[in-house]
Amino acid sequence: MEIILLQDVNKLGQKDDIVHVKNGYGTNYLIPKGYAIAASASAKKMHAENLKQRAHKEEKIRIDAQEIASKLEGVSLVVGAKTSSSGKIFGSVNTIQIAEALKEKGFDIDRKNITLPEDQIKEVGKYKAVIKLHREVKVEVGFEIVAE
Repeated sequence: MEIILLQDVNKLGQKDDIVHVKNGYGTNYLIPKGYAIAASASAKKMHAENLKQRAHKEEKIRIDAQEIASKLEGVSLVVGAKTSSSGKIFGSVNTIQIAEALKEKGFDIDRKNITLPEDQIKEVGKYKAVIKLHREVKVEVGFEIVAE
């Protein structure tokens, strides 16, 4: 089944992508939830026309994202966490803490656009997070976890 995504779907595609999925996934999940529409001939024509009209706006958004990415490349974050004497963190560090640290530096980035290298970070040390600012613009930001 071919569908047109109406919003970003993790591990499937970005908004406005035309992708192939299994029939059940498309008809029972993506379409009823409003994540996608069926890619009929008329829907594809409308989709192509909408993309053509939005091309200039998308270019400006991409340029803005690249400017933010160039500013973010030099940023290094420090995240505090409660730790045991051996350096293990009580709980874990997640994208919410990274987003808050970025906000303190003056960057308002949604936590959903931040990807950590491991599912859960449980030790003090240096790590890198990938921040997706645009479909084509991604930047790596280094952060260090220190004991509070």
